[in-house]
Formats: sequence, C-alpha cells, structure tokens
Amino acid sequence: MSTILITGATSGLGRHIAFELVRSGHTVLAHGRDPERTGSLVKELRSEGEADGFVADLASLAQVRELGAKVAEAHPGLDVLVNNAGVGAGSPGSGREVSADGHELRLAVNYLAPVALSRALLPVLSANAPGRIVNVGSVGQEPLDFDDPEFTHGYAGFAAYCRAKFALAAHTFTLAEELAEAGVAVNVLHPATFMDTAMVREGGVAPWSTVADGAPGVLALATQDMGTGRYFDGTSPARAHEGTYDREVRERLATLTDRLLAP
Repeated sequence: MSTILITGATSGLGRHIAFELVRSGHTVLAHGRDPERTGSLVKELRSEGEADGFVADLASLAQVRELGAKVAEAHPGLDVLVNNAGVGAGSPGSGREVSADGHELRLAVNYLAPVALSRALLPVLSANAPGRIVNVGSVGQEPLDFDDPEFTHGYAGFAAYCRAKFALAAHTFTLAEELAEAGVAVNVLHPATFMDTAMVREGGVAPWSTVADGAPGVLALATQDMGTGRYFDGTSPARAHEGTYDREVRERLATLTDRLLAP
C-alpha cells in the first residue's frame, strides 16, 4: 500500500479519488486550501482508513514549498504525488488575476505550483522508489507565448488555462526523462471532459461527465505501473499537443520555469 498526497482533495475529482484510495487501503494525505474543509475531509477519511491533512494556498510558492517540507517531515514514506488542484477558466467575462507572487493565476496554480511541489518532494519520492507523480492535465492545451508567458496582452481565461496545461504536459515529459534512473514515474492525463465540478460550473459550462468518470485514469496512474513520460486520455494512452514533445519548446520552458520559480 502506498502513501499518496492529493492536492485539491476537498472537492470534485480530488475528493472522489481520496475516498477511493483510502478505501483500498492506501494512506491518503489530503491537501486543501481551507482549514475547516480540510479538517472535515480528514475526519471523514479516517472513518474509512489512514489519512492526514495539510493546508496550503497553492497560489503562493512559499506555501507550496512549505507544504512539501511538512509532508516530507511528517510522512517520509510518501511514494505517490497526485497534482490534482487547479484553477479553471474563471467566470465568463472575468479578467486576468495574479497569484501572491504576481504571476498570472492559472499559470501559477496549474503549472508553477505542481512543479514546485514535485521538486520539493523529489528526495522523498526517490528514496521510496518506485515512486509516482501523477499530473492531472487536460485535453485543452495551447502553446505558451514565450514572449508573453504571463499573458499580459489579449488575456482570456480559457486560453490561460490551456496554456498552463500545455506547460504541465511538456514539463511532465522532461521530468520523466530526468527521473528515469531514480525510479520515479511521471505521467500526465486528461481525466474526463467538463466534469461536474465547481471549476466547470463557474466557467458557465454544463457538465458533460462526472468526477467518477474521471477517477479511473488517476487511480490507475497512482497505483499501477503505467510506464513513464506518457499522456493518457482517461486510462487510454494518447497524444498530447504535438508542441509538448518539441525538444526546443521544452528547453525554453525549462529555462522560463527556473526563472519564474527563482526565490
């Protein structure tokens, strides 16, 4: 049985997979932004099995790194990270928002946060190899504009979301190569389309599927050997945006990422 950290576990897909995993006998570390909701979730999870809770706002890189440090200290047996938390396109007509660090919010939460958290937890995940990192991405992917990565011109919420998910997929493939010898598998998936979540409803979209529809792919990647450096549509191997496989794009992204994550 694994010890699995799930970000964004207090609602939607994260909450669903937390219960599925704890009922299967895994130890679930549930992350949430709100202390009360996180505490309530952990109490429910503990009625089913082993669970612990951690609170952090992933729009703050300092809190992301602190989350990683706290998890590593409290649970040195951690072997799976599920980067599930995310920010959607926003409500129709809403404008550009920024994180605590001044980064465009969707880039910050959907991309920079999972990268920073993965980096913070790599020593623990590697020590407990075979380890796994599961990045919850999206079929919605749009290449980053490296001349305007913070999307300061012509901003649109859905495009910002898709750019962050493109970056997450491209980063996944790079990180998988880097960690191949360390025994840590890194994969990215599109769980299901327009699941019935607060994120989707806020965007004014009528849900097409349920969180239960999106769960099997995440659960499989978190608990089974599915290879590494791969993109999945649900449980099926698929192709991400072709640009995410481009070596030059990935090198430019790595340079940009290091700059944006610099203290």
